[in-house]
Amino acid sequence: MKSAILALLAGTALLAAPAHARDRWTPAQAKAWYGQQKWLVGSNYLPANAINQFEMWQADTFDPARIDLELGWAQKMGMNTMRVFLHDQLWQQDPKGFAKRIDTFLTIAHKHGIKPLFVLFDSCWDPNPKLGPQHPPIPGVHNSGWVQSPGIAALEDPKQYPRLEAYVKGIVGAFAKDDRILGWDVWNEPDNGADQYKGQPANKAALVTALLPHVFEWARSANPTQPLTSGVWQHMEWAPGDRHSAMEDVQLGQSDVITFHDYGWPEQMEKRIAMLEGYGRPIICTEFMARGAGSTFDGSLPIGKAHHVGMINWGFVQGKEQTNLPWDSWQVPYVQREPTVWFHDVLYTDGTPYRQAEVDLIKKMTSGE
Repeated sequence: MKSAILALLAGTALLAAPAHARDRWTPAQAKAWYGQQKWLVGSNYLPANAINQFEMWQADTFDPARIDLELGWAQKMGMNTMRVFLHDQLWQQDPKGFAKRIDTFLTIAHKHGIKPLFVLFDSCWDPNPKLGPQHPPIPGVHNSGWVQSPGIAALEDPKQYPRLEAYVKGIVGAFAKDDRILGWDVWNEPDNGADQYKGQPANKAALVTALLPHVFEWARSANPTQPLTSGVWQHMEWAPGDRHSAMEDVQLGQSDVITFHDYGWPEQMEKRIAMLEGYGRPIICTEFMARGAGSTFDGSLPIGKAHHVGMINWGFVQGKEQTNLPWDSWQVPYVQREPTVWFHDVLYTDGTPYRQAEVDLIKKMTSGE
């Protein structure tokens, strides 16, 4: 596999669309692919010793031993997928090195029976990503170091779009036939305003809405055997024939498989799944489980299994990301007290379950009992 990756990276044809780039999958094609998968259960994954995508993937901080340990814990509880975020600047800096590290990650994940869903772009959190050493976590604050991809500077500069195109075509092209990969989530929460940060453009959503169809096209031009998707997350009008936002029209109209986020009570998840089932395509919930908001494993997992919806919760191991702390920690940091309950995350840093009953439930439901 490594030699194939290096050969791809060495060729100038990497940026050119193949002669027969595939179309969006039909519902039948998507169902055929989904029928070959186990019931998908996993977490959004970042190693405990990384604050963001850069610390996970940069050469100086990439930690295969830690990843191996943590994915071993996931395997033991029955998880078979992980949603993992990449970053355009990592490809710009060192495409060969980044591809090698992704291949190493895939080798580890495959050993543990885990097929990752890779995320290419993300509109959440810090709009000014910078390669190199990352700042330490802000005490008591949820996700204080996560970075957007692309950053606002690139998003507002069409001259950088060829670089973004090269990233998408390059990285999807390098792994387009790799059956260790579940799929490509091309843009996470594309119309997220990331309002915790000042100086974001008022037309951010419009910029991403205009760019997102091109991102799907770039990824599809690499002719991947894995599905493409971008998950709806904001509204409750997702059924065919509903009045969607312009962003949702792109997401629902371009995705091979349908993905969505839900951090609400079980009744809300039931409603969202019912709307999305109208498209006749496989469905995966790529973010759920915020205990303080009413989204829990015992409330949501049985719904997902009953509807054969893949379930990927936010947060696996407590660490520098600090997503065990609630969203409101951005207003009132938890520096002198612990939250009443953990918001996200499943395990302590040493692998001990936060709640043993949750791990037991995941084991039971993924074992087919």
